[in-house]
Amino acid sequence: MGKKFLGLVLLLVFLFAAGCGSSEVQEKVPVKEEKLAVNPFSPATDCSFCHEEFYNEWRGSMHNFAFIEPLYGKMVQTASKETKGYTDKYCAGCHAPVGLYTSQVPPVDGSEADSLSREGVSCDFCHVVSGANGIGNGSFTVDPGGAKYGSLSNAESPIHKTEFKELFKKAEYCGMCHSVSLPQKGFAVETTYEEWLNGPYAKEGIACQDCHMTPTPGVKKPNPGKTAKTGPNRGHIYTHSIAGGNFWITEILGAKDPAKLARERLLGAAKVEIINITKEGSKAKIIVRVSNVGAGHYLPTGLTELRQLWLELSAKDKNGKEVYSSGKLDQEGNLPEGTVIYHTEIADENGKPTEKFWNAAKIIKDYRIPPKGYREEEFLIPLTSGSVTVKLNYRSVNQAFLDELFGERKYTVPYLTIAATKKNI
Repeated sequence: MGKKFLGLVLLLVFLFAAGCGSSEVQEKVPVKEEKLAVNPFSPATDCSFCHEEFYNEWRGSMHNFAFIEPLYGKMVQTASKETKGYTDKYCAGCHAPVGLYTSQVPPVDGSEADSLSREGVSCDFCHVVSGANGIGNGSFTVDPGGAKYGSLSNAESPIHKTEFKELFKKAEYCGMCHSVSLPQKGFAVETTYEEWLNGPYAKEGIACQDCHMTPTPGVKKPNPGKTAKTGPNRGHIYTHSIAGGNFWITEILGAKDPAKLARERLLGAAKVEIINITKEGSKAKIIVRVSNVGAGHYLPTGLTELRQLWLELSAKDKNGKEVYSSGKLDQEGNLPEGTVIYHTEIADENGKPTEKFWNAAKIIKDYRIPPKGYREEEFLIPLTSGSVTVKLNYRSVNQAFLDELFGERKYTVPYLTIAATKKNI
């Protein structure tokens, strides 16, 4: 009876900490609870025997890397130091849910976490989610050690019990973590789920899984295959790479195939057009349209104060000499003033601009592209130009912020041209 009661107490503590968007959350992190003697979750390798394909897809995913990838690690440790531990459980709820459940995380550096808790968002964690307590901030309920839940109503396994959950086919499943607000302040750190919910894809019945759990960009149905080696052939199965746009982290961690998938999704996300050129005195006015053609959320999404999606324009004369440029990275990898950037800008409680989400109190600017929407930009270039080239570039984090965070040039963030066009004048 004592062990069951302890497990119940720890579960309630976990749910309270993971769902910490509420104004009732304490300002200080509670005293660390006693660790569970045995981790009730199963390692992902246990799943690989029957679900080898899914396991291999997951291994290179950002879900697997959620706790161990270097940018998260540095940010969460910096946030912990600057907030005196206030964000520790808040971040762990979605990046190290098993570690939080077993009270192995915090510490946020993983120094007391076993290998299972360091698996990030693991197979067994996802498939023991039994329900949701709403949207955002890790608002899930879990039931480890019992049945494995999923999206199939007729799944049978000789190893474990299986149970169908409609939740697994809905965007609300993803929304439990891909909607984030700061404890107490209520500031919306990430609104990916809400962007989908209020956009055209939700109205069309296209959920997150329909794009991010498919082998190619966009909706891929049917995708026939098997969910287990000995299972029946099925008309449609979900893949488990769960690719987004993070080709940088997956590449530096050696996950080449997931990085390739991320690049493919980015290349299918947007379109750039030069829709009009007119003469204004000694200048030519160029109207550029950037359209979101492939993402069910805004471009960009996630921690959008760090993301950079920008226009690079180059005009050359008839001899090929560049006579105008905008949006070209300097030698330090930074964007010049005046660059058209699609992102958000945030400020702290004193109105000072910041890129540290844990200090954010308000949004200064939100200049992004909604799903199936577009933005139009105007450029004035020399009339002597013979051609103009426009590129839409993306990188997942601002280089200057990264250098400040690490205190050195630890990483050089690559960018990807996800759309481009050229026109003679």
